Amino acid sequence: MNIAATTGFEAARLRSLTGDLAQIASVRRIALDDGPGHGARMLAFSTGGGLDFWVAADRPLDIATLSWRGVQLGWQSPAGPGARPASAGADGGRSFDRAFGGFLVTCGLEHIRQPADGHPLHGSLPYSPARLRAYGEDWEAAEPMLYCEGDVVQWRNGADAYLLKRRIEAPIGGAGLRILDRIENIGPEPLPLCLLYHFNLGYPAVAPGTVLELDGERLLGPLAMPEEEGPVPASLHLLQAGAVAECRVRGGGTQVRFRWRSDCLPYLQLWRDLRPRRGVFSVEPCTVGRRADGSNADAPLLEPGETANFAIEVGIEATGEDKQG
Repeated sequence: MNIAATTGFEAARLRSLTGDLAQIASVRRIALDDGPGHGARMLAFSTGGGLDFWVAADRPLDIATLSWRGVQLGWQSPAGPGARPASAGADGGRSFDRAFGGFLVTCGLEHIRQPADGHPLHGSLPYSPARLRAYGEDWEAAEPMLYCEGDVVQWRNGADAYLLKRRIEAPIGGAGLRILDRIENIGPEPLPLCLLYHFNLGYPAVAPGTVLELDGERLLGPLAMPEEEGPVPASLHLLQAGAVAECRVRGGGTQVRFRWRSDCLPYLQLWRDLRPRRGVFSVEPCTVGRRADGSNADAPLLEPGETANFAIEVGIEATGEDKQG
């Protein structure tokens, strides 16, 4: 049976064949019990289609690990998947670096990129835990789905006043996921909307010969790995207006595909550090451009009570001789 094509009828059939549908696909709430991530709350997704990932509730529902067919594709740092940044102001605003790692770190919302004007590296959002609202399996939907939902408040009196509502969903039997975000200005003044999705890939998704394509055109690669110098300065690419952007990273027998609307996230930033014992490649759709000196360009503004919606799809498949029928 092709679980990826499961319908309501097929779900009923699966119930007759198993003691618990969680044997097929599930979302389980877990907590880590050792090391820097001790006590970290996670949601462990297993789609039944070869895709497994952990969502970090002690961050803004970021994705701490992501593996496909038992192989980890998200980059992992020595700090481990549950490590949490200290306060935003620590280390001269660079506390982000102490817990950087995992498949997705969401950056913003008042600032992204290098520390500036009292703002920490990549803003305050990475330090903001989620309030988990719901999670589980929906076998009755037209497209049976695993999901989680949560709220993240980023607030400082007289300054930040953001509410992020995030839903992550993954089709049962599939090899993909969707991140659906709604950001609201809950304060009395207009606020900048700085948002950067810091997706981080590691070996074997990033390997000698890996290439990156943007909208069907090769943008980078084949990569030589390891590289002796680095990290390589980030590059920024303005996307075609009003289109659906598609970025594909192919390497090590896999292809990771990212899709989003360019009217919401008009820039793609790329960064990598492929030195020995590093091996991280980052794909970073974002809302804000960058000036020649590396500082942020002017950010779009959210008026009081105004909302903005974002959606990113991630899909994984085999390539070349590793592709299975």
